[in-house]
Amino acid sequence: MKTGAVQWVIVGADRICANGDTANKIGTYQLAIAARHHGVRFMVVAPSSTVDMETVDGSQIEIEQRDPGELYGVGGTRTVAEGIAAWNPVFDVTPGELIDAIVTERGVILIPTVASMRAAFGG
Repeated sequence: MKTGAVQWVIVGADRICANGDTANKIGTYQLAIAARHHGVRFMVVAPSSTVDMETVDGSQIEIEQRDPGELYGVGGTRTVAEGIAAWNPVFDVTPGELIDAIVTERGVILIPTVASMRAAFGG
C-alpha cells in the first residue's frame, strides 16, 4: 500500500449491518485503517445473505470468542508465563465509514450509508 502498488483492498464479510458496518475475520478492521491511511480504497464482497438490516450497526454484533488457551503456546508447548490472560476474538467490526464499496449479487453500494443500504436491501 505504501508504494502505491495496491489500488483496492478486497475482503469478505460474515455480517453486514444496516449502516454498512461489517463483521469479518480478525484483522479486517486493521486492513481498512491501513488502506485509509495510504489512500487505498476498501471493498467488501459478500453474498446478500450476509446483510442483516435488523442489526443497526456494528456495536450490536456479538463477537464470538475463542478459547484464550489457543494463544498460550505452540504445538502443545506453553510459551506464555503462567497467570497471563488473553483475549481471542474471532471477528472484528469495520465501520462503514472506512468502506468505499460493498458488492453483492444485488449490485454495488458505493460509500455505504443507512439510506443506500435500505435502497439496495429494504428494511
